[in-house]
Amino acid sequence: MKRRELILDLFRLCSSCSSVIQLHSLTIKTGFVQDSFIAAKLSNCYIKYSSLEATRKLFDETLQPTVYIWNSLLKCYCMKKSYVETLQLFRDMLSVEIPDQATISIALKACSGLWELGYGRMLHGFVKKKYEMDSDLFVGSALIDMYTKSGRLDEALRVFEEYPDPDTVMWTHIITGYQQNSDSYLALEFFSRMLMEGHVSPDSVTLVSVLCAYAQLPDLMAASCVHGFVIKKGFENVLSVCNALLNVYSKSGSLVSAATLFRKMEERDAISWASMVSCYAHNEAADDALNLFNEMMCKRVEPNLVSVISALQACEAMCNLEEGKKIHEVAVRKGFELDVFVSTALIDMYMFCSSPDEAMELFERMPKKDVVSWIALLNGCVQNGMAYKSMEVFVNMLSIKIQPDAILMVKILTSCSELGVLQQAMCLHGYVIKHGFEDHSFVGASLIDSYSKCGSLHNAIKVFKAIDDKDIVIWSTMIAGYGIHGKGREALDLFNSMVKISRIKPNNVTFLSILSACSHAGLVKEGMEVFNIMVNEYQLPPELNHYAIMVDLFGRMGELDKAIEVINDMHVAVGPQIWGALIGACRIHHNTKLGKIAASKLFGYDSSHVGYLILLSNMHAVNKDWDNVLKLRSMIKRNKLTKVNGQSAIEVKSEVHSFTVDDRFHPLGETIRGLLRSLEVTMREEGYNL
Repeated sequence: MKRRELILDLFRLCSSCSSVIQLHSLTIKTGFVQDSFIAAKLSNCYIKYSSLEATRKLFDETLQPTVYIWNSLLKCYCMKKSYVETLQLFRDMLSVEIPDQATISIALKACSGLWELGYGRMLHGFVKKKYEMDSDLFVGSALIDMYTKSGRLDEALRVFEEYPDPDTVMWTHIITGYQQNSDSYLALEFFSRMLMEGHVSPDSVTLVSVLCAYAQLPDLMAASCVHGFVIKKGFENVLSVCNALLNVYSKSGSLVSAATLFRKMEERDAISWASMVSCYAHNEAADDALNLFNEMMCKRVEPNLVSVISALQACEAMCNLEEGKKIHEVAVRKGFELDVFVSTALIDMYMFCSSPDEAMELFERMPKKDVVSWIALLNGCVQNGMAYKSMEVFVNMLSIKIQPDAILMVKILTSCSELGVLQQAMCLHGYVIKHGFEDHSFVGASLIDSYSKCGSLHNAIKVFKAIDDKDIVIWSTMIAGYGIHGKGREALDLFNSMVKISRIKPNNVTFLSILSACSHAGLVKEGMEVFNIMVNEYQLPPELNHYAIMVDLFGRMGELDKAIEVINDMHVAVGPQIWGALIGACRIHHNTKLGKIAASKLFGYDSSHVGYLILLSNMHAVNKDWDNVLKLRSMIKRNKLTKVNGQSAIEVKSEVHSFTVDDRFHPLGETIRGLLRSLEVTMREEGYNL
């Protein structure tokens, strides 16, 4: 007996794999390896300090393993997430041993991990047959966990109701189950029941699930009450609970509460820092997000995926390419760069910061690309005016069988609008119909816009009429389409039809479309009426763009005094587009004096906008004020300002021909210029003054 007690004492000294192996040898030499209690202790030491393979070898060498030893190995497999092996071992056990309730709990957890609902239901039947259902709370909790992870909340609830006195673990499982299945209200209802019945108290795990439910709503007032409850129960320094509270405040947009909590936290981990960086980044505090990320790096806190992605999103929001490249380097060092979520965030950042080459190079290196990555690349090409490249990306995406969603279809139709290629618009229309996107409002609106900008108003109208359930986006887009084609009267008729025959109320975008149509068609009186309807009847406050169109409308028709009246009566700060519109009108109607006033106001906002400088120079040229023309042109040259050349495209026999200002590279350039010279001679001969 003394030798047995000595060996048992040695188990307490085991602290490494080598010491376990030595003790194993000793038990073999002394014959105690067949002692079931010592065998169980030895098995536990192998599980703790050695490999799973070595533990299994010991188990296989045990002549008559007890239920406890079986359970130890089962638990070891389950902890390693080797769920298939867990269930196989469980089946082997059934042929030689009767499992106890701990065994059943482990097997049910393996079923949860594999989503093996059928086998789990068989175990549930076995439990009902062999045991009283309310005799083991761990089995009940395991059943609830399995059913909720399989989305079977009704079955989980039936199990829960069979236990008259659920403990904290069981309450937590049912609350977590509803929360993870996005039924936050029921999760919180069970939490209220738990508190009202008063038999048990929530622990930190329960509170984390409750806070996650509030984050899904999000309900700031209620979350603040739970924060008070957390403090009352003494959990305010539990890290997991504090991190969950940070998440709630972030989702609720409460930056002050989140920041106050973060600074008060006695302990912070990578999740805490990531939550706070994310909170800033997603609540329009990009500068604070970057500062906190840099503070985290200075304090040598290891960044995780969330903190890196959030910091990149902050760089995108600030258009801060320099900081974005630094964070890219961090991602490379930490091995995050080619994670699909980080790579997508990097692509978004580079594209938004006008660095498409870096974005495309990274995209090519990505080992795994999902539909979100493709959308990021395609959207970036659209943002950077690379319409042809976006079409190429779209074709490549289809070639590898990645199916676009409605968002991506809107993006590619936007590219098509910029290209102005009718044949391409028609092909995309066919794709939309074939893949069932025609019922998506924004896809329908994009089709109307694409046809309108590709010069086919007829097809735009056909798409519009084919849509049964027209929302405000559809109506506004069709009104804008008429405006693009200079059909102001038709745009007004459609606007009046919308108001009379539908329940749709026009919004600011609708009025922007109809006012623009009136401006292009020179309908001054009608434009004024529409503006008054917007302000007085629908009580929509005009925005800067509405005022700019009204200034443009009066300016086009030479009513510069009324344009000035509009500016003087504005209820928002006058922006550069207002003065730019007025300068354009002054150039048309040779009002140099007013143009100079507008120019002085305009350059108070942006003195380096080359488009406005050229506009002012042209105004002086019309009035033959060559001194000012020379001054402005010299300023442009001295400051190395360049204007993006205008580009146009025309589709002839399914081939697109693109031209830029002063084009010298088009293959038919000489032929085209020869034809222009011939036309010029003919026009002069017929008396036209060129």
